[in-house]
Amino acid sequence: MSNKELEMATKYDPQKVEKDRYDWWLSGKFFETKNDHKKEPYTIVIPPPNVTGRLHLGHAWDTTLQDILTRMKRMQGYDVLWLPGMDHAGIATQAKVEEQLRKEGKNRYNLGREKFLEETWKWKEEYASFIREQWKKLGLGLDYTKERFTLDEGLSKAVREVFVRLYEEGLIYRGEYIINWDPATKTALSDIEVIYKDVQGAFYHMRYPLADGSGAIEIATTRPETMLGDTAVAVHPEDERYKDLIGKTVILPIIGREIPIVADDYVDMEFGSGAVKITPAHDPNDFEIGNRHHLERVLVMNEDGTMNENAGQYQGMDRFECRKQIVKDLQEKGILFKIEEHMHSVGHSERSGAVVEPYLSTQWFVKMQPLAQAAVELQKTDEKVNFVPDRFEKTYLHWMENIRDWCISRQLWWGHRIPAWYHKQTGEMYVGHEAPEDEENWEQDNDVLDTWFSSALWPFSTMGWPDTDANDYKRYYPTNCLVTGYDIIFFWVSRMIFQGLKFTDKKPFHDVLIHGLVRDADGRKMSKSLGNGVDPMDVIEKYGADSLRFFLATGSSPGHDLRFSMEKVESVWNFANKIWNASRFALMNMDGFTYEDIDLEQEMMVADKWILTRLHDTIEMVTRLSDKYEFGEVGRVLYHFIWDDLCDWYIEMAKVPLYGNDEVAKSTTRSVLAYVLDHTMRLLHPFMPFITEEIWQNLPHDGESITVASWPQVNEHLTDRQAASEMKTLMEIIRAVRNIRAEVNTPMSKKITLLLKAKDETVLSVLEKNRIYIERFCNPEELKMEVGMKAPEKAMSAVVTGVELYLPLAGLINIDEEIARLEKEWDKWNKEVERVQKKLSNEKFVSKAPQAIVEEERAKEKDYLAKRAAVEERMAELKSAT
Repeated sequence: MSNKELEMATKYDPQKVEKDRYDWWLSGKFFETKNDHKKEPYTIVIPPPNVTGRLHLGHAWDTTLQDILTRMKRMQGYDVLWLPGMDHAGIATQAKVEEQLRKEGKNRYNLGREKFLEETWKWKEEYASFIREQWKKLGLGLDYTKERFTLDEGLSKAVREVFVRLYEEGLIYRGEYIINWDPATKTALSDIEVIYKDVQGAFYHMRYPLADGSGAIEIATTRPETMLGDTAVAVHPEDERYKDLIGKTVILPIIGREIPIVADDYVDMEFGSGAVKITPAHDPNDFEIGNRHHLERVLVMNEDGTMNENAGQYQGMDRFECRKQIVKDLQEKGILFKIEEHMHSVGHSERSGAVVEPYLSTQWFVKMQPLAQAAVELQKTDEKVNFVPDRFEKTYLHWMENIRDWCISRQLWWGHRIPAWYHKQTGEMYVGHEAPEDEENWEQDNDVLDTWFSSALWPFSTMGWPDTDANDYKRYYPTNCLVTGYDIIFFWVSRMIFQGLKFTDKKPFHDVLIHGLVRDADGRKMSKSLGNGVDPMDVIEKYGADSLRFFLATGSSPGHDLRFSMEKVESVWNFANKIWNASRFALMNMDGFTYEDIDLEQEMMVADKWILTRLHDTIEMVTRLSDKYEFGEVGRVLYHFIWDDLCDWYIEMAKVPLYGNDEVAKSTTRSVLAYVLDHTMRLLHPFMPFITEEIWQNLPHDGESITVASWPQVNEHLTDRQAASEMKTLMEIIRAVRNIRAEVNTPMSKKITLLLKAKDETVLSVLEKNRIYIERFCNPEELKMEVGMKAPEKAMSAVVTGVELYLPLAGLINIDEEIARLEKEWDKWNKEVERVQKKLSNEKFVSKAPQAIVEEERAKEKDYLAKRAAVEERMAELKSAT
C-alpha cells in the first residue's frame, strides 16, 4: 500500500481506508516496544479473551479503551508495551470441545487424556486465529512479539512456582469439604462462579419419629432428596421445647437409619419448628455442625447429579426426579404433612447454567485470609490501587474483607494440571515443580487448577516471572493501567492484586479503569436467548472500525453501562465523512504545498487566530480529560471542535482568502489549515486510527506514520484571546442574521440591508476590520456600521455582545409580532440575569469557587444586563412607532 495517494477518494469508504492499513502498521513495527531506556515505560496487559469463540461488543469496547491509552502514550513519547494474549478458559473450552466430539460420536474418555488435549490444542489454534483477525479489524496496536497464552511454557512455570510456594507456606491445602459442584460439567466451582437466581420452590414439612416411640420431631427442608444423607437432627441447647429430647434418637424415614438429636448453637430457635435436619455431605453449615459433633458424612449423589447407592431405592434417579418421588412416598407414609410454597435464592453454574449442588468432595483450596488482608491493607496507604471510578474500591474491599477460602481444583483435563503426585503403594503425597525422580511409582493428581489461578498471575507471569531478572519484568512491571468491566472485579481484579503483592511485593497495576456492560438500545443485557446480540464484525463491515470505536469509547462515562445504538454508530460515520470532506477540500487547495512551507509567522486574519486558539484549547482539554479517563467528555470536545469550529466555521471562512487574489493570505490560510488538520488528526488518532492515518498521510506532514507522531502540545504563542473574542462577536452576528432570515423566510441568496450599531469605537473597529466576513456570510446589499446609529422604525432586530443588529424588512415584518418576539427575548435575558445574580449573591459560591470562575460569572452578568437593556430599548422604540 502506498503511504501517499495522489488524491483522496470523493466519498469516505471505511472498507477501502481500513483494508490494508493494519498490515502496513505491523510491517513498520510501529506497535513493537523499543526497550528505549531514554523513555519512560507505559504498560498495559490485555485482559486475555477466552479461546472459546469470537469476540463480542464488550471485548471491542474494552480493547478500544486500551488502544486509545496506548496510542496516546506512544505519541506522548512513552516506551509503550501493550501485551496481547489469550486465556485457556478451562471449563468453557473443554465444554465446547466435548460438544464437538459428541457430534462426531466420540467423547474424551474414548480418546484418553493425551489425545483429548491434542484436539483441544487444535481448537485453541483455530479460535486464536479468529481472535487475532478481529483484533486486526478493530485496529488494535498490540505488540505481537510479546503475545502469551495462559498454558504456554513460561506461564505454566509461573503457575507451578506459585502453587508450590503457597503449598510450602501452608496457604494451599487439600481436604474434604463441601464445595459448589456443577453436575453438568462435573467439576467444582469457586464461590464467585455461582450465580444466584430467585426460584419458586417449597418448604417440605416432615415428622421424624422418635426411636423410643414416644412421639416425633418436626423438621422442614427445601431439598427433600438430601434427607437420605441425614445423620442427625439439631436443636438449640437453650430451646425448652427440646431439652428432654437432646441425646435421644429418631428413625430416618424410608432409610430406617437411627440418628441422634444433638444440641448446637447454630440452630435458630425462632425459625420454623426450631429443629433442623443435618446432612453433613450436602450442606456447608451442616458440614460444620457434623464436625463439631463427629457425625458421619453420607454422600447420596453421584457427580452427575444422579442418586448413588446410599440413596437406596432411588439409586440411579436424577436428583430432581428423586425429589418428586420421595415427596410422593413420604406423603403416602404420612411423614410429609405440609408443602409450603417458597421463593428462594438458588445457586446456578455461571458456566453451564445447571443448579449447583453443595457436595462433599476432596479438593484443593487456597487459604485466603492472609492474602486478602495484605490487599486490604494496601488500600490504606498512598501506594494503593487507584479505582476509576473510585466507588468500585468499596465493592472490591467489601468482597476482600468477607472472602472465603478459594477452591482451586477443577475436575477437567484442559488446564494446568495440579503439581501433586501420590505414591502408588504408600499413598504418600508429593508436591513439586517436577515429578519425583522415580516417576513410574507415582501418579499425578488428575485435576487441573481453576482458570483464574493462572489468570491471577497474568500481569507478571507474562513478563518473565519467576525470573525476576527478566528484562520485561524489570522494565515493564508493574503495569500502568488495567481496563476491565465491573463484572469481573471479584473473579480477576482482586486475585491479581493479592497474588501480585504476594509474589512481587508490588501492586500489579497503578490504575484500574472500570467500564460497564454493553446493553441493547432498551437497556437489556445482550444474550442469545433474547436474540439481541450484535457482532462487532458486522458493524465494522457496514460502518468501519473507526465509527464503532468512537461510539464505544465516547458513549458513556467510566463505570456506567453503554446502550448500543446502530443509529449512533451511523452518526459517527457521518462525523467521519464530514472530516473526510473537510480534509479533501483543504488538500484540493494545497496543491504542491509541503510541510516545510507551513509558516505561522505571517499576518493572519481573525478566523486564523481564532481556530488556532480553539485548537490549543482543545489540545489542553483532550489531554487533561484523557488523563482522567473521561473519554466521553473527550469525544464531546473533539466532536464540537471538528464539526462546529473547524468544518462549519473555519473552513467556510478560509474560502474567503483561498478564493481571493491575495497570494500571501492564501499561503497563510494553507499554513493554518495544514497545521490545524495535522494536529486535529493526531488528537483524534487514538479514537479513529484508520481514517486519521489515511488523511495524515495525504496532508503535509513530518514522519513515517501518525502512530509515532508526537502528541500535540499547547502553544501559547499561537493563542490569541482577543481574536477569539472578536470571532465570537462575528459568529453571533452571522447567526443572528441567519436566524432572522429564517424567521421571515428570506433566503440567504436574497440581498438585504444590514445595519450594525456598535457599542463603542472599539467594537466598531472590530467590525470594520472584519467587514469581508460580514459581507460574505450575511450577504447584504447595503451594510452600515456606526456607533450612534438610530434604530429604524420598522425592522427585525437582534442583540449580540457589543452590537445591535437591524434588518429593515418593509413588507416582511409585522411590528406587533416583532414586539412579541422581543418580549420573549427579554424574558430569556431576564432569566439569565436572575440566575447569575442569584449565584453571585451566594456567599459560599463567591468565597469558595475559584476566582476565575467567579469573574466569569460576573462577566456573564454584565453581558446579560447589557443585552436585556438593549432589548428593552428596542421594544420601547417599536412601541412608540405604532
